[in-house]
Amino acid sequence: MTRRLIAEGAADRIADMPRADLQIILRRAALMLRNVSGVPLEPTTTDALDSIAAEMKIGRSELIQIVLREWLETNAYLPVRTIDEESETDGSA
Repeated sequence: MTRRLIAEGAADRIADMPRADLQIILRRAALMLRNVSGVPLEPTTTDALDSIAAEMKIGRSELIQIVLREWLETNAYLPVRTIDEESETDGSA
C-alpha cells in the first residue's frame, strides 16, 4: 500500500483516528513537504531561465511549464493545441 493510499484512507477516517496517530501522520507529511526538491539544474541553465522569465514578466516555474509543454508538442509527445483562425485574439497566450 502506498503512502498516498494510506493518507487518503486516514483522511476518510480522520474522526476515528487517535490524536497521537494523527500527529505522527501530520509530522511525516510536513517532513516530506520540507524535503521535496525541484529538478536540479546547472547554474547556467538557472541563470538563463531566470533571465527569460524576468523578460517575459512570468515566474520561472511558469516558464518551465511553457517550455516543457511546447517541447512535448513539437516532438509529438502531446497533441498540438489548435487555434481557431476566425476568433479574435489580443496576441497573448
